[in-house]
Amino acid sequence: MQHVTIPQDRIGVLIGEGGETMREIEQRAEVRLDIDSETGSVKVESVGDPLAALNGPDIVKAIGRGFTPEDAFRLLEDDMMLFDLIDVGDIARNKNDLKRIKGRLIGEDGRTRELMEELTGASVAIYGSTFAMIGGPEQVEAAREAAEMIIEGAPHGSVYSFLERKHNEMKHQGLEYHQFTG
Repeated sequence: MQHVTIPQDRIGVLIGEGGETMREIEQRAEVRLDIDSETGSVKVESVGDPLAALNGPDIVKAIGRGFTPEDAFRLLEDDMMLFDLIDVGDIARNKNDLKRIKGRLIGEDGRTRELMEELTGASVAIYGSTFAMIGGPEQVEAAREAAEMIIEGAPHGSVYSFLERKHNEMKHQGLEYHQFTG
């Protein structure tokens, strides 16, 4: 059994209309969820295939970090799918710095975030003080590297060039996954 804590404003998304999302997680990941809506604490208990159940906590965390349930379910698509997280709050010097970094990660009209998804194939969510990614190892690594470049202050043009290069490398190696579009 694992415990995951998610923000209270994401509990409704985790449960879904009439408990639909919660039941789908339980069924597909072969886990039982015990959600405390007061604290945001979620107990994730394996009830079936222990291998499938390994994804349960990450699906809950992903929804808690701003992903749609559909994007979070990408973790069940194949054994190589990963959930990764950068806590920008740990890096930022203060609230204004956090706001600036988040703004840079999102980009004007969401362009930077969109390009990261488009060129890496990873799903990306920026929520609270976190930058989260879901995808295959190469996708997540490329998205993480691009995010770290932005966090360190690299010009967006350099980051876009890096992403184009990574995209072409993955395509050339046949590692490109088709991004989930829901």
